[in-house]
Amino acid sequence: MRLRSLLFVPGDRPDQMTKALLAGADALILDLEDSVAPQRKAQARIDVAAFLNRDARPVPLWVRVNPLRSGFTDQDLAAVAVARPDAVVLPKAEGAASVIELARRMNATGMSATRILPIATETPAAIFRMGEYGTVAERLVAVTWGAEDLSAAVGATSAREPSGSFTAPYEMVRALTLFAAHAAQVPAIETVYPAFRDHDGLSHYAERGARDGFSGMLAIHPSQVKIINAAFTPSAQIVDRSRRIVAEFNKHPDAGVVSIDGGMFDAPHLKQAQRILAQADAADAPDPK
Repeated sequence: MRLRSLLFVPGDRPDQMTKALLAGADALILDLEDSVAPQRKAQARIDVAAFLNRDARPVPLWVRVNPLRSGFTDQDLAAVAVARPDAVVLPKAEGAASVIELARRMNATGMSATRILPIATETPAAIFRMGEYGTVAERLVAVTWGAEDLSAAVGATSAREPSGSFTAPYEMVRALTLFAAHAAQVPAIETVYPAFRDHDGLSHYAERGARDGFSGMLAIHPSQVKIINAAFTPSAQIVDRSRRIVAEFNKHPDAGVVSIDGGMFDAPHLKQAQRILAQADAADAPDPK
């Protein structure tokens, strides 16, 4: 499954859901949480369920439910269970216990095979549970993070420097998400870039995420999708070098180090090359129908 770009769409806007299908995202996240006012949530559940029940599903359709302690989660799940979303996004997750509890509720509605994307950093308590996701990895589709709820929870005036970069506490949280996802052996998904009109800034941010080891990124506007997809699709030059590294190790299976064009490559380079080729193969695969 390709997970370069995951585009949020408000759950009470069927018109935007239909338009979002054309954005080129690898998945849509139909949102029942932050983008929907409390008085609109009942209608949003109806709209999301109807959209999930479309005859064709050209891209995976995920649903972000409300947090477990919100009092809305069971209603969200009941509304969409029959329509079978491809994944469920859990906001304000706090480690394995949150995943287990959501899975229990999903199982009760018949969604025992549906996987979960926890947003793993939105409360202070969540930060101390990041290492637990490996124990529930079989139920995860990926792990992602967010800074806005966390910064509000601790009373920070901002999570970002004037330049737009994260301040030190939130850079730490980003790194923890990256390592937690890889420790669980699931994709790490970079958080949103809020300034959706700043395409240059988005390009830099997404390229940084791909460089650091994230597999994809959350998007909040259709115009961001093309830029994100480009950043998380390995270039032809990188793919070619990766194929050469893998081929050289295949020729010499007992070698610990191989030489290509005067450069030395060892086991970590082989692992990285294999990961890049897997990403490239996923990007070349036809979209699910």
